[in-house]
Amino acid sequence: MGTFIIENLPILVCFLCGLGLLIAEVFMPGFGLPGIGGIILEGAAIYFAYRTHGSLAALIITVIILAVIAVVIGLALRSAKNGKLAKSDIILTNEESSEQGYSATKEMQYFVGREGVAKTPLRPAGIADFDGVRLSVVSDGEYIPKDSKVVVDHVEGAKVVVKLCA
Repeated sequence: MGTFIIENLPILVCFLCGLGLLIAEVFMPGFGLPGIGGIILEGAAIYFAYRTHGSLAALIITVIILAVIAVVIGLALRSAKNGKLAKSDIILTNEESSEQGYSATKEMQYFVGREGVAKTPLRPAGIADFDGVRLSVVSDGEYIPKDSKVVVDHVEGAKVVVKLCA
């Protein structure tokens, strides 16, 4: 029994440490050192299982690793949605709603009906100047040459649509 534990200790240590690093990576922004280290350690566990016990053991370890990772990530995501993790500071729960004054795009309705000058050719997108304010604008599909007078026709979200002045 003692030799069995000693013989399989590198497999177990690599598996558990790799799993711990992968779990830590789930809660960190981006992909970094814990994720890479966890993948390397899980690969080392598979390699040690293959070297010690053969290809069937390596395949079994691979299936176990994938199953455990899937279960742990599933539990973590479920906890992040409904469990204790959802109540912790690690999960963002604040909302920035329009009722509170937040807006995903700048309020461009102010420019509707204003006249300006196309600073670049509009094919159909380009830059126009409205009393010193440079805006990214689009035409309704028509080509508008540089230095032409334009007027803001309407605004669709963040898209400012212009047309030639009549």
